[in-house]
Amino acid sequence: MTFVDEVKNAVTPRAALFVIGVLGLQLLFIASYVGALHKPKPTDVAFGVVAPQQLSQQLVDRLDGLPGGPLDPRTVSSAAEARQQIMNRDIDGALIVSPEGRTDTLLVASGGGTVLSGALERILTQVEASQQRTVRTVDVAPASPDDFDGLSSFYLVVGWCVGGYLCASILAISAGTKPANRQRAVIRTAVMALYAIAGGIGGAIIIGPILGALPGSFWGLSGLGALVVFAVGMTTLALEALTGIVGIGLAVLIVVIAGNPSAGGAFPLPMLPDFWRAIGPALPPGAGTWTARSIAYFRGNAVTGPLLVLSAWAVVGTALTLLLSMRHRPGREDDSGTETTRAAGGSTAA
Repeated sequence: MTFVDEVKNAVTPRAALFVIGVLGLQLLFIASYVGALHKPKPTDVAFGVVAPQQLSQQLVDRLDGLPGGPLDPRTVSSAAEARQQIMNRDIDGALIVSPEGRTDTLLVASGGGTVLSGALERILTQVEASQQRTVRTVDVAPASPDDFDGLSSFYLVVGWCVGGYLCASILAISAGTKPANRQRAVIRTAVMALYAIAGGIGGAIIIGPILGALPGSFWGLSGLGALVVFAVGMTTLALEALTGIVGIGLAVLIVVIAGNPSAGGAFPLPMLPDFWRAIGPALPPGAGTWTARSIAYFRGNAVTGPLLVLSAWAVVGTALTLLLSMRHRPGREDDSGTETTRAAGGSTAA
């Protein structure tokens, strides 16, 4: 046997295609993470201004015209309203102008990301200094001292996402990516649901009672974790049922390559480039990270949209998995090379 023949036996055309696909994922991984995170800067940060009527619009215009457009300022009626909008996650910060003294108050919420609150403090300190004024910072939703840079919620959600697609991948590798029939698809869905519940509760136990890294409702975080794991797992199962083993790579593309850098974890959404800021809220890591921070620091506010996003991934993934299992025909081989049913004239493994 020649060397060329040995190469052909060692690396089949199918394996070569997979290697090329993996190379593509590797390059996309680098491009996505570096593209999203190499130069963070605040852009159009939702920001409130509380000032005397005669100064309010003038200050809004000044903040709106800052070089690079870091702020998206709007007038807020009172300090109490500004605090409420921050807690509702409608705005990320607010400036309360003192009508008498020369010291104004900056409201921030480091629970939504300490990098962003720090950026707001730097920007407003410079703006105030140019007007011979000073600013004091008040953190209305402070991050836990055991939650460095507000990253614990992000890493918690990343762990849940990894568990979801790894569990689905194991189910595929061990018994074929395409379920032989609807009953088997239902069983895989049930297994995924049980795993999701265990993963959600386990993650909440680690992040809360064991490490004390994240405050907030234990059962709220557990429920979120179960939904994240199930959504990612069922999406992966659906992609596997649709495309075979390639579905694992597609799940990595959606969740890891596109989802993680756009999740607002390392840098909150207002500090990401436009593309990643646009896709982040629609993907499981972004929706999960936003919800985890809301549960931990914002009294569970502003979670309806992200929970609907996660639910949509879960429902669509489940529906596709079950529907595609009905198309699978007896006697066909799945991607693992194992025939999925008993063919006429011979016995095969399920």
